[in-house]
Amino acid sequence: MQTYFSDTAAERQHQLIRRAKEAISTELDGETVILHIGTGIYSGLDRVGTTIWNGLEQPASFLSLKQKILEEYEVPEQQCLTDLCSFLNDLLNNQLIVVKDE
Repeated sequence: MQTYFSDTAAERQHQLIRRAKEAISTELDGETVILHIGTGIYSGLDRVGTTIWNGLEQPASFLSLKQKILEEYEVPEQQCLTDLCSFLNDLLNNQLIVVKDE
């Protein structure tokens, strides 16, 4: 399992993240289901995951996603950072997002 995002990888916080073209999704009652059409693997997202996924409708930086979470949810910044890194690494490992330099 690849760990690309971490709270110590400051240089990666400005890279643009976008949804993979092979990922199709639908939202139901505040939660999202994603299908990677290449692998056939389904992923389910809770409310916070859905907020992040929706933030990736257009390419977004790690920092902008972190700011969005901090604005919408009452969470300590370090916890937000740790959880966001873990979530984005999961999406990346499941080929649901693509990371590019700005």
